[in-house]
Amino acid sequence: MRILVTGGAGFIGSHVAEALAAAGHEVRVLDALLPAVHRKPPKMPGHIDFREGDVRDPRAVAAALRGVDAVSHQAAMVGLGLDLDDAPDYVGCNDLGTAVLLAEMARSGVGRLVLAGSMVVYGEGRYTCGEHGPVVPAPRPAEDLARGRFEPRCPDCGGELTPGQVAEEAAPDPRNVYAATKLAQEHLAAAWARTTGGSATSLRYHNVYGPKMPKDTPYAGVASIFRSALAAGTAPRVYEDGGQRRDFVHVADVAAANVAALGRDSGGMRAYNVGTGRPRTVGQMATALAAAHGGPEPVVTGQFRLGDVRHITASPLRIRAELGWRARIAFEDGMREFATADLR
Repeated sequence: MRILVTGGAGFIGSHVAEALAAAGHEVRVLDALLPAVHRKPPKMPGHIDFREGDVRDPRAVAAALRGVDAVSHQAAMVGLGLDLDDAPDYVGCNDLGTAVLLAEMARSGVGRLVLAGSMVVYGEGRYTCGEHGPVVPAPRPAEDLARGRFEPRCPDCGGELTPGQVAEEAAPDPRNVYAATKLAQEHLAAAWARTTGGSATSLRYHNVYGPKMPKDTPYAGVASIFRSALAAGTAPRVYEDGGQRRDFVHVADVAAANVAALGRDSGGMRAYNVGTGRPRTVGQMATALAAAHGGPEPVVTGQFRLGDVRHITASPLRIRAELGWRARIAFEDGMREFATADLR
């Protein structure tokens, strides 16, 4: 197939483009090369057709879609952001860009889409109260966080909760602007699939890390922030108490999930969690990365960010059963590689 990868010069997108080419597909990349993401010009392999252009520009998208069989939509503004001043940029990049892409796909007859989704659509993950069973905790109050009370409480009795893995059928509960835009992308893709009869697959990425992550930017993932600190000879600063549970998945595994998703033939919208199924805490990740790098040990600060969730890990059973994908790179091996990998 000839596949258009939007955002294909970025961190995840470049790995996806290379994995698709290695799988025998003809790959075209459309990327705006935004300075916030690309601190230095990316080097694109010669066998990939690269075109500079913004996914919000209908003419650039229409030209990039000519002769294309499928789209891997990776272009997005990522991260929690700084404050609500970022909201227009998030909505513009993520939702307007997706709407423009889908409109042009409908006009050109391209009927297959793989979307870079995110686990942030779930909000807090799955929790169980010993007395009330499965519950959905409310956002953590700022006064609790300021007092170091980081664990969510049962909304019925205020008791302690046990975190678990969330499945794709869980009700979405986005808790910050970025999360809201990622859920809107899925709704737009579902509407496109219903209208056109196309196939839309959302891959809900968990905490992706690996070579070519952007560095020294507040929009980078936590792994990149810690890695940048170590490269500068400073200790990674861990928020809260470091006990936040996440699922750290290597970018090569994420790229492989995109290759697998393009083989999905059924129409309509389908979402899949992309994670290892083996959660670690943020503190464990910082410690493993610092040890592999040989740098200073992490510092647990007790600081917090409103809009962050405490625990979010998800079940990978659906993607294993339906697409035959599973994460292959072990956490320990991935951290050793990432500790010395090149960042952008």
